[in-house]
Amino acid sequence: MGKVGMQKTKHLENAIRDILKSKAQTRIYLYLLRKNGAKTEDIIKGTRLHPSTVRETLVKMHSQKVILRKKQKNDNIGKNPFLYYPLPPIDLIKRYATEVEDRLNSIVALASQKTPPHQSYKPVKIRIINREMMK
Repeated sequence: MGKVGMQKTKHLENAIRDILKSKAQTRIYLYLLRKNGAKTEDIIKGTRLHPSTVRETLVKMHSQKVILRKKQKNDNIGKNPFLYYPLPPIDLIKRYATEVEDRLNSIVALASQKTPPHQSYKPVKIRIINREMMK
C-alpha cells in the first residue's frame, strides 16, 4: 500500500475510533467491513488482538448493536460458531450524528436560557445524504 493509501486508512481508522471510542472495536469493525463478516477465530487472526479481547469486545459490540451475528449451521458435534457482520457504515454514521445533535442541542438549550425572549434558537439537526441512494 502506498503512502496515500496508508494515510487514507489512518484517517478512516481515526474517524471510526471517534465514533466507537475504542481501538479494539475500531479494528474489529473495520476487519468485518473488509471481510463482509467473519467468525471469531478469523477476527482474532485478522486483527491480531488477544483472543479474550476479541471475545469480550464482540459481546459488547453486539449488545451496542454495532455488529450483528448469525448462528452458523454446523453438522458436527460441538458449538455452532457465530458469523459476525458490521452494521452498515451509513447506519453507524446516523447513530453518531444523533448523539452529536443531542450534545449540541443541550448547549443550545443553555444558550437560549440566557437570551432575550425575542431571540430564539432552532435545534441543531444534522442531515446525512447518502449519494448511493440518490443515483
